Amino acid sequence: MTVPLDPPAVFAEFIERVACYDPAPESGPVAVIGLRTALGEATFQVSDHVVRAMCRALEAYRDPDDRGRCISCGSRSLDENLHCRDCGRLHGILGEVIVEHARRVAADPSYGPQG
Repeated sequence: MTVPLDPPAVFAEFIERVACYDPAPESGPVAVIGLRTALGEATFQVSDHVVRAMCRALEAYRDPDDRGRCISCGSRSLDENLHCRDCGRLHGILGEVIVEHARRVAADPSYGPQG
């Protein structure tokens, strides 16, 4: 079972981990970040250093379900086996190997019905 996230706690922990490396802690906050969830609200005053760290973290984030785009239809619906849910194409090295093997089998008459 997945443990539910507590976004305000996650933000607070991130800020705490990053703020100690601020080269100019005396400069004070440059932004206020407000967070409202079903569990409540939180407001964080953050320095330029923390804002930059948050931006870098968000830019670097990649969703675990992001497997790229389908080279056939452009969809982002590749499943864990790199099979496009929209057009059916297989991707990646495994997909190419499977497609090539299927072509060889289809072209080989010894795989046809035995009469």
